[in-house]
This record gives sequence, structure tokens and C-alpha cells, in this order.
Amino acid sequence: MKLKIPPAIVFLLFGGGMYLLDRFLPVGYFDFLGRMYLSKGLIVLALLISTVALFQFYKARTSVDPTTPAKTTRLVTGGVYRYTRNPMYLAMLLVLLAFGLGLGNVFNTITAAFFVAYMNRYQIIPEEEMLAKIFGKAYQQYCLQVRRWF
Repeated sequence: MKLKIPPAIVFLLFGGGMYLLDRFLPVGYFDFLGRMYLSKGLIVLALLISTVALFQFYKARTSVDPTTPAKTTRLVTGGVYRYTRNPMYLAMLLVLLAFGLGLGNVFNTITAAFFVAYMNRYQIIPEEEMLAKIFGKAYQQYCLQVRRWF
């Protein structure tokens, strides 16, 4: 499997779309007490999740390159991977949600939902198919026990 757009680029494109949506759609502004604290908290949570996930991959000595899941040598199922099969993509989503909260535009929530849909269709499902081929029943069992996002 070779992807055309790496997930980091997809993340940046969606973030850029959120910024443009905020700047050129003059409706949908919202605010609430603690909005910026929640935004910063989501960023801290995203950094924590992604750091732990990357550390686990390095510790297992397996590939962290999402564009070539065929290079994966070990199935990582412990730590943060007990709660989500895709903690790095979850971290990206949390940053997008934090960015949307920071911008204060309600329509950015829809953009974040499109990010999830895109990642499911064009990144995660192809990855899952490849991992199922590599790890067989062990991966299928893991998928039954751990949710894709949360």
C-alpha cells in the first residue's frame, strides 16, 4: 500500500481549511467560559498521547511510517494502544479540535468530523487491511478488543 497524501499533510490541509473557514465565513462564532483553557488542555493531551505512542513504537522497534504499514514488524497493543488503535491520529484530531476551539468557529467542528471520515476511509482502513494480512488473528482479536478512535 502506498498512500498519495501522508497523514501529516492531511492534518495540515484540514487545519488550513479550518483557518480559511474561520476567516471567510463570517458566521458561527461562539465563546464560553474556559474555551481557551479547554483548547490548551486538548493540545497538552494530544502531545502526551502522541509522545507515548511514538515511544512505544520505538521501544518495540517497529516502523512509525504510516505511509508504509507493510514495514511494520511488531503489533503494539499495550500502553495507550489498549485504549485506541490509532493514538497518533487521535492526537491529530485533538489538535484540530483545539484549533477549532481557539478560533471559536462552530463550523470547524464539521471540518474535524470530515478529518475523521477522511482518515477512516483513506488511511486507517487500508492500514487495517495490511496489518490483518501481516498479523492475522492476533490483529483481528485486537480490533475486537480496542476501538479505532476512542
